[in-house]
Amino acid sequence: MAEQRPDHPEVESLSRTQVLIAMGVTAVVLLLVAKLWVQFGTVILLPLQWSAIAVLQGLGLGVVITLASAVVYRVWPAYRQSADYYLALVLKPLVLPDLIWLGLLPGLSEELLFRGVMLPAFGLTFEGVIISSLCFGVLHLSSPRQWSYVVWATTIGVLLGYSALLTGNLLVPIVAHITTNLVSSTIWKWSNREGIVKR
Repeated sequence: MAEQRPDHPEVESLSRTQVLIAMGVTAVVLLLVAKLWVQFGTVILLPLQWSAIAVLQGLGLGVVITLASAVVYRVWPAYRQSADYYLALVLKPLVLPDLIWLGLLPGLSEELLFRGVMLPAFGLTFEGVIISSLCFGVLHLSSPRQWSYVVWATTIGVLLGYSALLTGNLLVPIVAHITTNLVSSTIWKWSNREGIVKR
């Protein structure tokens, strides 16, 4: 997994409160956009149906995305630098229980907007998946130097979009997104903690 590296002097330290507030505000804004889009548009929300199979599919996809991220991190230097920057910015000030919110808030709000509302709005087609995934990728642009993170997020958006398209169930990408966030962030925090302990 990603380790914090000292090659990002531009990373400004945020407080735990600032990160949690930013996560909460972002989630609320995305949920409001989704609600207004459904309210004033002609979009029919992608169904969210509870089933054990959908949960297992989401868990499996989340594990696959996490493993793929670890591989891409090792072989693509530009992505590694972007991931290090993002992880240091967002995860460093958080404590382990905060990671639950890091999994739930983006997993629910981003999937509701990008796969639940935007995908049906643009069409439950290849083109709809691509357009909604590009929008999802751009959401993860913190600066022009982080372009590789946008490419990766767009790719993940395509996987999440196709999981929604193939299953017709928003629960699958929600569970996958939450799983990816929880597992990746927990591994990073644990690895970072061990690194501190070893010093």
